[in-house]
Amino acid sequence: MNVLLDVDITDGPVVVLVYLLAAASFVTLVARRPSARWRRQPWLATATISTLLGGMIGWGLTWLLSDRLDLFDADLTPVVRGWVIACSGALGVAIASLWHPTWPRAIASAAAAALFVGTAAMGVNIDFGQYPTIGSALGITSIDEGLPPLATAGEDAPSIASWQEPEGMPERGRLASVEIPATVSGFVARPAVVYLPPAALVRHPPRLPVLIVMSGQPGSPSDPLLTDHLRDHLDAYAAAHRGLAPIVVSPDQLGSPGTNPLCIDSARAGNSATYLTVDVPRWIRAHLPVTLAAGSWGVGGLSQGGTCASQLGAEHPELFDAILDASGQLHPSLGPDEKTIAEGFGGDAGAFAAAAPSAIMAAHAPYADTIAVFGVGAQDNRFRPGIRTLVSDARAAGMETHYIEVPDTAHDSHAWSAILSRGLVLIADHWGLDR
Repeated sequence: MNVLLDVDITDGPVVVLVYLLAAASFVTLVARRPSARWRRQPWLATATISTLLGGMIGWGLTWLLSDRLDLFDADLTPVVRGWVIACSGALGVAIASLWHPTWPRAIASAAAAALFVGTAAMGVNIDFGQYPTIGSALGITSIDEGLPPLATAGEDAPSIASWQEPEGMPERGRLASVEIPATVSGFVARPAVVYLPPAALVRHPPRLPVLIVMSGQPGSPSDPLLTDHLRDHLDAYAAAHRGLAPIVVSPDQLGSPGTNPLCIDSARAGNSATYLTVDVPRWIRAHLPVTLAAGSWGVGGLSQGGTCASQLGAEHPELFDAILDASGQLHPSLGPDEKTIAEGFGGDAGAFAAAAPSAIMAAHAPYADTIAVFGVGAQDNRFRPGIRTLVSDARAAGMETHYIEVPDTAHDSHAWSAILSRGLVLIADHWGLDR
């Protein structure tokens, strides 16, 4: 069963096989008449017209749902639009072939239609990079529940500079799913996911820096570490630096995939900000071998989580000295500003304006020793201008700023993986883990 769940659905033989089956099904539907009753009718012309009409309907759907209604809060890439149009065109032929069919033809047409939809979904997923395996698409992960046994890092814990990797240290870090109680905030959160580098898994660990990372919305706490490959990047960094890497905690800032609490405390969606800045840090200090003094704590995120990271990192320089914002927005958002103000801020336009990361930066400037890394896909026309504005505003506020623009990506997991990889190195080196 685990072998099946680990099958790659973004590259490799399974993808090629699905594409070939879909192409063969389409050619077969077009090449063979549905039944003898079509002999007097030009089936090839009908199939061509059905394909064109279906493609036009697909194009109309992408325009309506993305360009007109802005249902996805992000621009659809040309690749995604192409898959929707191609799928709709192929479905047009499958539907046309159901006119006066034989039973075998009806079954074959229905099966082909399902294959066309599945193939298009695979193509969209490859472009976006959200689900690398069958298991991830089904929401099934192999993350252990509960922390492994960890040694306490006491006052005699080795420093980062003096750390020497001991014999028997694991080669890779470990993931664990944990419940972080909302003792102060009362925020209803799903289990968090923790990454422990090899240096945290030994008998006498050093105190390590912490990076709190949040998913996009919709999303789950495992997304940054698994879907966006942060775990792999952390393991690679640790392998090159004596087993040292930040401890990463990915808490649930949403409550549920369909909710956006805006990373503020509100009656509408709960005290998300207090959960992330009070409850989560308290749990981390109590359970993990982490740095206790100010500094060497960072906050990051993807899309909605990136917006949260810029908000919280700018608002709490006493807690965080590093910000990693991948494709975040200029301000917390539920869609149009009018809707966000009315529903998210109870109609208080002033509170909405004050919650923007740039406004928070201006209010807390100058920052003494904060590193801020902002990244975006080069084709992400919706979010790229805002990220560039945040770079300028963070620099003006005194932060050490870095801008990452990932070629050939948009608002997708490919961009976020690259941003996390490069941002991790910049922040970890800033914390001295490269020494």
